Amino acid sequence: MVNSPIEKIDVHPVNKKENRALFAKRKKIQPKRATGDFRKLKWIIMGITLAIYYVTPWIRWDRGLGAPDQAVLIDFAHNRFYFFFIELWPQEVYYITGILIVSALALFLVTSLFGRAWCGYSCPQTVWTDLFIFVERAIEGDRNARLKLDKAGMSVSKLFKRIIKHSLWIVIGLLTGGAWVFYFADAPTFLVEVFTGEAGTVAYSTIAILTTTTYVFGGLMREQVCTYMCPWPRIQGAMIDEESLSVTYHGARGEPRGPHKKADSWDDRGHCIDCNQCVAVCPMGIDIRDGSQLECITCALCIDACDEVMEKIGLPKGLISYDTYAGREDPSPIKKLEVRFIRPRTIAYGVLLTIVGSIMLVTLLNRSILDVNVIRDRNPLYVKLADGMIRNGYTVKILNKIHETRRYQITVEGIDGSRSWLQSEGAQMSDLIVPVPGDALSSFKLFVTAPPKAIEGGSTDIKIIVKDLVSSLVEEQTTTLKGPN
Repeated sequence: MVNSPIEKIDVHPVNKKENRALFAKRKKIQPKRATGDFRKLKWIIMGITLAIYYVTPWIRWDRGLGAPDQAVLIDFAHNRFYFFFIELWPQEVYYITGILIVSALALFLVTSLFGRAWCGYSCPQTVWTDLFIFVERAIEGDRNARLKLDKAGMSVSKLFKRIIKHSLWIVIGLLTGGAWVFYFADAPTFLVEVFTGEAGTVAYSTIAILTTTTYVFGGLMREQVCTYMCPWPRIQGAMIDEESLSVTYHGARGEPRGPHKKADSWDDRGHCIDCNQCVAVCPMGIDIRDGSQLECITCALCIDACDEVMEKIGLPKGLISYDTYAGREDPSPIKKLEVRFIRPRTIAYGVLLTIVGSIMLVTLLNRSILDVNVIRDRNPLYVKLADGMIRNGYTVKILNKIHETRRYQITVEGIDGSRSWLQSEGAQMSDLIVPVPGDALSSFKLFVTAPPKAIEGGSTDIKIIVKDLVSSLVEEQTTTLKGPN
């Protein structure tokens, strides 16, 4: 037997320094203050969205005596969700599902039309990061001042500014967490409980967690949340096409770029003077001139910065602008934006959005204020009485969705010679009329008897009908009456 030579494999040890070099260290981004139409639009949207979030729990809505008067309330204690005139019960969770579907389709439609407009203007991460940067700029100054402060050694002035900044960030986080818990209890009452120490452990824990996450995400991590934690940058690529609007650098007009003096000619060169103002204002720290990038949230602040520079050097605005993929290679300085808003993708999203929204609206408008559920006894299936009659038992659950007591009449149809009655506290009630308190669920024990010959094949269908004696609203349930084969 001949032994085959074994080749020696040279395994090189991992160089830890080289391994670490594979991962880029985060460079802190200090965006410059931008001015212009898009910055104004972002201020307006930020003000509106923050106002909605902080003010909504304090809006009152009269629902009648005994009902909560908070316009938007998630009442876990009583299993209710209140939204102005709408009141949802746990068994109506499909409305929440519908809202999520509508929201997703609306986001798909907006993205296919305007790119990542949600990310750039109204995403909570964007809104709170803008607010934190505003506080930082107010205390430490604009970009150059903050960069200088970062490089400077620790001093009394720097320490004081940092303490003030982080304290205000924590206050914003505290207000954010505090506002969230007010959606789950009566806001004025709960505010007193929070400050007097009477609120529950869950409430204080929730406030602490949301305070921490708001402070970390909006103040410390910022763009890293969008780049590494959010899945939407990776999904939105499937929502857009060559006709979708996005923030675009027109390279055909801007290149070749380079510094420019006032007396220099513009011949044989592009309009980009390589001032890097578009980079300086970007909260994500990217260069839009490198093309479409995963990190870009299309906040359009680079458009404001570039337009301001173009105006100063006497060139037409729009070197960076909202444009489609098809129009980004147009070298003309002044061109008309051409967008096809109606195309197969947007039609599909629009149709689906209309269908789901219409179904939601119709079901909501025709939503019954009475819900009935009938559960037949299964042990025993039936009882044979001394007179030969067959008796079945049922539990009738009546849900009254309005805020006042109503009286309901229960009737049984579908079988000849039957007799029915309600059992309440050991006594029989033959009138079959029961009261149900407002905004409550009540259960009643119903017995139905019938002669054996009326039950064909050991089972026959019957209807149990519940009628509101005030509104004449009727709900019926089909069940079975069991007997011997």
